[in-house]
Amino acid sequence: MEYLVEKIGMSRTIGVPSVPVTLCKVLDAKVCEIGEDKKAIVAYSDGKKSNKAIAGQQKKYNLSKEYNRFATLKVSNEEVGDLDLAPLKSAKKVKSTFLSKGRGFTGVVKRWNFAGGPGSHGSRFHRAGGSIGNCEWPGRVQKGRKMPGQYGNKQITVKNEVISFDEENGILVLKGAISGANGRVGKIRIIK
Repeated sequence: MEYLVEKIGMSRTIGVPSVPVTLCKVLDAKVCEIGEDKKAIVAYSDGKKSNKAIAGQQKKYNLSKEYNRFATLKVSNEEVGDLDLAPLKSAKKVKSTFLSKGRGFTGVVKRWNFAGGPGSHGSRFHRAGGSIGNCEWPGRVQKGRKMPGQYGNKQITVKNEVISFDEENGILVLKGAISGANGRVGKIRIIK
């Protein structure tokens, strides 16, 4: 079963030893249509503006204005309506998928942890990547060479233990860290 969650932030448990945890809020979602293999179209709210295409979907599925985003999830529901949260009560482990923080175009020191060169005495080699190619053969840059470029903003999936689930407030407490900024919406999947 899959659920859409919003990352609230990190905290820790009180006790010995203290365990780092990530708090996630399970988003209020409506199942609009159930297909084969329990794959369903789910509507949820993200507070962003709507457009005519979304308004058409809201009319088709008879949804109120706040449900302005749609996703495909594997659900435990047998019929359309509110998303069934019962499987989260007995969940032990989940796989959480989020987009990591985007850091833009970065150099090799930040992106790949290169050491760089001496910082003084006129070396003129501080945070540069250095030589990238070979001599005469093969006369090109090898594939996979670590170079400057886009860093972050990639989809990352990690396994987490479920510490607790507060059904009344929809707060899921996961052991350890998950990638992404606070407030980012991601997906969790219950695993055996």
